[in-house]
Amino acid sequence: MFFRSDVSEAMAESGAQLLAVPNGSPYYRNKYETRLNQMIARVVETGLPLVYLNMIGGQDDQMFDGGSFVLNPGGEMAVQLPVFEEILAHVDLEETDAGWRAIPQDFAPHPDFFEQDYRVMVETLRDYMRKAGFKKVLLGLSGGIDSAIVATIAADAVGPDNVRCVMLPSEYTSAGSLKDAEAVATALGTQLDTVPISGPRAAVTDALAALFEGTKPDIAEENIQSRLRGLLLMALSNKFGDMVLTTGNKSEMSVGYATLYGDMNGGFNPIKDLYKMQVFALCEWRNQHMPAGGLGPTGRVIPQRIIDKPPSAELREDQKDEDSLPPYPVLDDILESLVEHERSAEETIARGHDAAVVKRIEHQIGRAHV
Repeated sequence: MFFRSDVSEAMAESGAQLLAVPNGSPYYRNKYETRLNQMIARVVETGLPLVYLNMIGGQDDQMFDGGSFVLNPGGEMAVQLPVFEEILAHVDLEETDAGWRAIPQDFAPHPDFFEQDYRVMVETLRDYMRKAGFKKVLLGLSGGIDSAIVATIAADAVGPDNVRCVMLPSEYTSAGSLKDAEAVATALGTQLDTVPISGPRAAVTDALAALFEGTKPDIAEENIQSRLRGLLLMALSNKFGDMVLTTGNKSEMSVGYATLYGDMNGGFNPIKDLYKMQVFALCEWRNQHMPAGGLGPTGRVIPQRIIDKPPSAELREDQKDEDSLPPYPVLDDILESLVEHERSAEETIARGHDAAVVKRIEHQIGRAHV
């Protein structure tokens, strides 16, 4: 992925006077520091200046964030270009007794990682839609935090007029969720339609009644609701040509707390790489900041009530996510240990987590990724 030391040393020994590194390095948090450290090592090894030119723009679910730079021998930064922006920069080099040196320029500042994470989601969605030929998106707006941040990302990416939100209430949908969904759509300025699923759900329940006779209601009945919502959203997509956005976060997807052919339906998921606690943090960030290039409104667009209330799929009476999952701070820490850092279950337990919980989460990860 990066410029290897044996290659750079061979080039220097062959008479190279400058190292040029064209790259397609996709974004992840703090990736810039990783690139920079790698390139400084090449410069120190060879004593040559280096131009690092990185690709920019979205490709499927990857974001290439730019952030090109020029280093002088010794690792001194001479030029730092912005991230997420196409730019043509003129760089002057002068020949000295010690070889070529880039003339330093003013550095383009880079935003903090909250803004970079958020802009990645906006830019990848925007580029994906442009390349796939979609002009508008639609999503199920539940009144929960995940769909609220996805609606906000969509509004920032393509403008509120191109976002259609659909509330799909069942008998388990609380009045508070209806109110919260309406508040998000109003704050963003998006279209909001309401399509109750109680009637279709009753029809499916009746159709299965003879086969389900003698059994107790369980996840099968719960998932009927989610799959009906997915069916209705896809029907609207087929009819009007809008792309359906998926709204599941990485915490849920990692442990299978999502319904196949239901809330996993969609053409693109902007928050697939965000753990639940990161969703909370970015909602707070977006309420206080307007990302560069964002097309949505400024100010608080996600009501504090949505951020504060206990997460719930609302597929049964008084359901809470913590009925099925550990508290999200605990779950996310376990997932980051097992998934991001590739620690074993034993190593994760040694970090202070309950052994039974870690083993259960490890098992759920395995089942979800079969």
